[in-house]
Amino acid sequence: MKSPRERILQITFDLFGRQGYNSTGINQIISEATVAKASFYQHFKSKEDLCVEFLNVRHQYWFNELNLFCTDEENLKQRILKSFDFLIYMNQKENFRGCSFLNILSEIPMDNVKILSVIQQHKKDLRNYFLQLLKDEELSDHIYLLFESSIIESQLFRSNELVERSKKIINNLIP
Repeated sequence: MKSPRERILQITFDLFGRQGYNSTGINQIISEATVAKASFYQHFKSKEDLCVEFLNVRHQYWFNELNLFCTDEENLKQRILKSFDFLIYMNQKENFRGCSFLNILSEIPMDNVKILSVIQQHKKDLRNYFLQLLKDEELSDHIYLLFESSIIESQLFRSNELVERSKKIINNLIP
């Protein structure tokens, strides 16, 4: 059986994904995770702290999945294209849920530095992922922006059409 902390995080993943951050209350999380209120507060001081932990866990999970998905691809161009295939894979796996970080960003006030800084770090790490591969700042930023817009558009239209179109653009961008 999972620990109370693990159950809280598992339920949080589900509820934040289905209902969003603002529409999910601590009491609902406690109830659905079948933990005592004291147990919740033993692990998380607030909903904000839970959100930070959720985003940190999501960050680890997402990058681990991306790296596993692309690990067998040694050709640079193919690895970049496979990163976009990863978006298609995640869209199918998570039913076009979109980016957890951007979803939460749209729900928090911009002065919530605690959550905002975690979101910003995730996006910096993603941007750096492409820079490490390409070693060309301008080209990697272009790929990063295609990647980000592909995530948003695929969620909005529940379609991988623009992910596929981005792959065609990349074929022309990278020799």
